[in-house]
Amino acid sequence: MHKATTIFDQPPSIVTSAAVGGKTENEGPFGKYFDKINDDPYLTADTFEQGENQLQKQAVRIALEKANLKEDDIDVLIGGDLLDQCVGTTYGVRDYDLPFLGIYAACSTMSEGLLLASMLTAGGFADMAMAVTSSHFCTAERQYRMPLNYGGQRPPTAQWTATAGGALAVSSKGSAPYVRGVTIGRIVDMGVTDANNMGAAMAPAAFSTISEFFTDTDLSPEDFDHIVTGDLGKVGSRLLCEIFEHEGMDIRSRHLDCGLMIYDSEKQDVHSGGSGCGCAASMLCGYFIPELRSGRIKNILFAATGALLSPTVSQQGESIPSVSHLVWLSHEKGSVIK
Repeated sequence: MHKATTIFDQPPSIVTSAAVGGKTENEGPFGKYFDKINDDPYLTADTFEQGENQLQKQAVRIALEKANLKEDDIDVLIGGDLLDQCVGTTYGVRDYDLPFLGIYAACSTMSEGLLLASMLTAGGFADMAMAVTSSHFCTAERQYRMPLNYGGQRPPTAQWTATAGGALAVSSKGSAPYVRGVTIGRIVDMGVTDANNMGAAMAPAAFSTISEFFTDTDLSPEDFDHIVTGDLGKVGSRLLCEIFEHEGMDIRSRHLDCGLMIYDSEKQDVHSGGSGCGCAASMLCGYFIPELRSGRIKNILFAATGALLSPTVSQQGESIPSVSHLVWLSHEKGSVIK
């Protein structure tokens, strides 16, 4: 184990996953990979916040059903979201009678939840741990920016918060995909103050964590099918590749960003791409995990990114600290690639 990176001697297994989304996500190029689509933004509830609660409840239930698991099979549930006090999670999973750990890592919540679930199971502290997260366009927009009916102009750097959620379960026993290792991210703040340009704020954090993983493991981009970031969008993805190039490493041919994948930027008016906890979570749980399980993808680095701001500190002129946590996922359980 290095200071931030742990490579597991006995890699835990992701035994199930589920992705749920909304109408806009279904209209994107990966709509068929969602386990459930909700055309109603309220999800039959009375408020958007109650609707987001349903996203998490659905994701957990579907993930359990897909693997024929019961609540009693889960030793701990780890979850968080974007809302104040993480009410999307606490109200969403309160009906599940499970030991609960609430976390906050903004849009990197799924990578942190998966990281913690993997460490708990690999370390023998749990036989099976579950991670869940969500985001909702309407709840995030009026919390972080402006009332929905205001109709303000969105700049080109702005991103579209995904109405989506994802849940997965990690077990000390099972088959592919495996969690081979993790890198805990550091808070990085390069002085970006524009809350409508979170890609620029988060790209340095993604670079910090991914490059630390390569340094700690002596692996390189060529050892992976994909290096997947959470929701850097157009601006952040370009910056990340440029920072790596400046450091003498080319990741362009390997890099994928969930914020660029989840929507069709030519047909959907999402500006710089997708964002929100549910963006990376639904792409991971709906697309990447099944692809890894089948062997169509062999190895990826999943490094979701989070902008750790609040409306209050942003209005006070504070810059945006960011973090990215990394998980190495593989179809193979065996020896290190090199």
